[in-house]
Amino acid sequence: MNQTANEMGEMGERVSMETGKRSQIAQGILWAILIVSVLIAPMFLYPIFVMQLLCFALFALAFNLLIGFTGLLSFGHAAFFGSAAYIAGHVIKMWGFPPLLGILAGALVSGALGLVIGSLAIRRQGIYFAMITLALAQIVFFLALQLPFTGGENGLQGIPRGYLFGLIDLNQPLAMYYFVAAIFIAGFLMIFRVIHSPFGQVLQAIRENEPRALSLGYNVNRFKLIAFVISATLAGLAGATKAVVFQFASLTDAHWQMSGEVILMTLLGGMGTIFGPIVGAVVIVTLQHELSSIGSWVQVVIGATFVVAVLLFRRGIIGELARALKLSSV
Repeated sequence: MNQTANEMGEMGERVSMETGKRSQIAQGILWAILIVSVLIAPMFLYPIFVMQLLCFALFALAFNLLIGFTGLLSFGHAAFFGSAAYIAGHVIKMWGFPPLLGILAGALVSGALGLVIGSLAIRRQGIYFAMITLALAQIVFFLALQLPFTGGENGLQGIPRGYLFGLIDLNQPLAMYYFVAAIFIAGFLMIFRVIHSPFGQVLQAIRENEPRALSLGYNVNRFKLIAFVISATLAGLAGATKAVVFQFASLTDAHWQMSGEVILMTLLGGMGTIFGPIVGAVVIVTLQHELSSIGSWVQVVIGATFVVAVLLFRRGIIGELARALKLSSV
């Protein structure tokens, strides 16, 4: 009997190793497809549209770090996306910051805001956590509406793109595109590294069984707060970059509907997967772009798409693909 148990254990270990190897190969293939697609996209698609895709993909990746790998559902991530857009736009337009420093300033402010909101929200769990993030995000939206430097309902317009390192004119579409692509890849690499680090493993343990992680001696609230701040900072990086791309920041960026859209992107692509949020962002942004001629009915189409996807792909598009190919993570 012991011999049988040992054989079964060895077989399970071999299966686990084979699954891990297949997952690594699949991740390598997806990385190659992603990088090649990003490099050649402006040859086939309108650069502004692809830059919009990259900004929202980074936003969804940042949100997925929180909900997919830590188990925290935030209804207020638009606060970080929108606040960074306003801060970056203001310091670039009014203070004369170069675009890169303006984007970094927006990301840092959103990270600080994430520290404040996260410190309050992580004291509660579940729906209470989500409602606290939503309430605090609505305060940020109110400030964006009332503060004088934001432009109120008109938004902050005329944000200059300027020069990168004083040499590269970002008003040139291709120069701006590859600048945004570099920010996206850097943000994605950071998230990828966090997920595959010991810190990321603790986050996943918290997601799976928080009481057990607590019993093992981990300071659960500290880990959750750090994850919240990282997610907020990267969401701010996406929002600040979008503000420079489109040269304006608006109330839409800080509205609760933006929080709903990033949740939709993450769930549609595959919550808790590495590449799923990118796929979800591509689907949603493409639908919004291609169906813009039908006005507000586009929300009906997106809603119907989400319902169908949830019914047919409960793990999301990438999640179901990974299950079908018997991959541990992609």
